[in-house]
Order: sequence, then C-alpha cells, then structure tokens
Amino acid sequence: MPPVPGPTPLTTAERAIDVRLRAVLARLPRHGPAGWLTEFLAFGLKQAWACVFGGAMLAVILAARLWYPPDAALARNDLLTVAAVALQVAMLAGRLETLRELRVVVLFHLVGTAMELFKTHVGSWSYAPEGVLRLGAVPLFSGFMYAAVGSYLVRVNRLFDLRFTRYPRRWVTAVLATAIYVNFFTNHYLPDVRWLLIAAVAAVFGRCVMHFRVFRHRLRMPLPVAFLLVAFFIWLAENIATWSQAWLYPGQVAGWDPVSPTKLASWFLLMIISVVLVTWVSPPQPPEKPQSPELRPAAGTTPPPETTAAPPSPGGAFPSSRSGPTRPTGG
Repeated sequence: MPPVPGPTPLTTAERAIDVRLRAVLARLPRHGPAGWLTEFLAFGLKQAWACVFGGAMLAVILAARLWYPPDAALARNDLLTVAAVALQVAMLAGRLETLRELRVVVLFHLVGTAMELFKTHVGSWSYAPEGVLRLGAVPLFSGFMYAAVGSYLVRVNRLFDLRFTRYPRRWVTAVLATAIYVNFFTNHYLPDVRWLLIAAVAAVFGRCVMHFRVFRHRLRMPLPVAFLLVAFFIWLAENIATWSQAWLYPGQVAGWDPVSPTKLASWFLLMIISVVLVTWVSPPQPPEKPQSPELRPAAGTTPPPETTAAPPSPGGAFPSSRSGPTRPTGG
C-alpha cells in the first residue's frame, strides 16, 4: 500500500517569513498571562495569513463599493473578476500557494459556480446585471469566493499542522458531503432536510478532536466546534460583501439588512463539503506518537511536548482567518 502523504509543508516564501517571526516570538514571555498572550498573538497572525486570499478579495469588494466610479468603462463585476484572477496569479507567483493546493482551489471554484448558476436561477440571490465576464446571471468572480474558502482551509491545514483523533472514514464523510450538496439543490422542490443532515454531521464528526500547533503549545478542539467557528466568521464576511452589493438576497434588494443568522446552518453544512474536498489533497493525519523512552530528552532539559517550544514543523510559528467573501448556499 502506498504511503499516505503527510501535511503539506510551508512554501518557500512562508518558510522565510517563519524564520524571522519565530525569532521575534521566541523573545516574548513563555509563562503566565504574558505567555498565553504570545500564543494568542501567534494564533491571530496565523489565521490572518491563512485567509490572505479571502481577505484580499473582501478588501477589493469593499473598496469597489466605496470608491469605484459607477460610470467607469469597466463594469464593477468585471473589475472584481480581473482582481480575483490577479490575486490568484500573485499567490502562485509569490509561492504562497502550491500547485498541489491549487487543484483543490479550482475544484472549489467549479463546485461553487455550479451552485451559483442554480441558485441565481431559482432566485435565492442575485447580482447586478452588469459586465461581460459572466455565465448567465453569474459573474465569474463569484467562483473565486468559494475558492477563498478552499484557499483558507488548505493553508490553515499546514500553518497549524492540523492532526485529528478519531477522524471518521473518508468514504463516510464523502457520502455525507454528497448528501449535503444535493440537498442545496433539492430543497427547492422537496422537503429541506438540513436539520437531519446537521444531526448526521454530529453523529459522524462528534467524536473527532482536532489538534493544532500555535507557537509553543499544541491545543485541542472538537472538530464540530471548529466548523461552527469558521462558519460564523464567513457569515460576518458575507454581511460585509452584501453591504458592498457584491450580491443581494431578495430581502436586501429594497434596502440592506444583515444576513439572517439562520444562514449559519447553511455555512455549517458547507464546511463539511469544504473539508471533504480538502482531504483530497491533504488526507487527515493522526496526532504524532510520543517518543520512545530511549529517544525522549533527558529529564529537566525540555518540558513536555504539549507545553514547550516545538521544533520547526509544517505549522511553524508562522503568522496567520477568516475566509473571504463567500456565501451560504441554502435558501
């Protein structure tokens, strides 16, 4: 049986930044409230870096809403598409994303665009009818919003060196993700079973624990909690994007209102699809096994692994959350 590929290492550019930031963070306190503040700082920096593509897309959308002339020769939707392509090229050229990871980002783009075509057709949301870079009623930049989720997930996997205890069988997660994706289409014609699907997610992933390295510490979190946290921050980004009129829900056409919190259920379910797609590139890894006694450092030389500075790893000390503008696909 061929070996299962391990976590994707940092890119060349990320390793260079990691070395510099590790040196800075290493001078900060190790213990007490100040030590935990150091970990919190590293966590925030890593999350910010993980969502660099989505954050940049959201910034472009917001800037276009505030300052782009409405009578410009290039339609705003086309500007957003050109900007999205430029950002993706810059990610590759700057070695911030690998070609291996680009595969899953492209897959997110295709899956998201297919959903966009259907959802705009049935009136779940709409775009301004401007521009030529579009498929029917769907501007091409919309697929990049789903790609932003894929970019975040593949990057956060390596930056935090994610490991999993009791991760479910991947074929089970694939079946569940397929059912979720199909329901986003069929709920317009058949009963919406999203709450049953959420219960199924709890049953399949409920026992799974995610292990992640921040800087000196490796922490744990139930995986469903991680799904919910990411869904919440994407919902916040969606509020910014709809206020910027990148797209609008029917209730926002006459005047903008915050996106309904019920959309969190859609985002929570979309996270399952997203995670299953990412496992195609980065299969879930178990926690590292503790060292055998003959390899373990002598007593008093190095604190236990859960509370000490770690050697450089795929997660590094590298800074780096929130995905960029994307959209819940329910409704």
